Amino acid sequence: MSTSGEVEHVLPDGRVVRLRPAGYDSPVARALVAAVQQEYVVRYGGPDEAVVDPAEFSPPAGLFLVAETDDGPVGCGAWRVHDPGVVEVKRVYVAPGARRQGLAQLLMDALEASAAAAGHRSVVLNTGGRQPEAIALYTARGYRPAAGYGVYADSPEAVFLQKDLTGGGLAGGEEQSWAS
Repeated sequence: MSTSGEVEHVLPDGRVVRLRPAGYDSPVARALVAAVQQEYVVRYGGPDEAVVDPAEFSPPAGLFLVAETDDGPVGCGAWRVHDPGVVEVKRVYVAPGARRQGLAQLLMDALEASAAAAGHRSVVLNTGGRQPEAIALYTARGYRPAAGYGVYADSPEAVFLQKDLTGGGLAGGEEQSWAS
């Protein structure tokens, strides 16, 4: 465990990764979100069109996490309130050089645990059919099909998933408030 709101983990390749909260409009978050958007351009031909207000990802109403190694930022993930008691996970991303190390699992562990600690009961998210690795990650974590919402509600490529956070058994086991 680190100080100043950071949590450290050792990846299978031996690198230490630190998860820390950041503002959605901070330079590091903007760079990671730009990388996520570029991934969408490659996979779908354009960026995500969902409207995002950076303030929605500020504690206690939301959270944006950055994953960093000594080499710099390698991933991110966020949640914001979707409905009372329900959060929406957004912008889960791992840089190509850090993939297949369990970092997306660590990010999801932290996002789900922090949402539950903030009193939320469930999580929704949407991804796309051209992201099979994301779909596999979420379904392995217990996410199940959900009703569509937002700008992609009627998109045939959109995949909407949800997970209950109240059943206990959240992975990670580490308590972290991420309050700033």
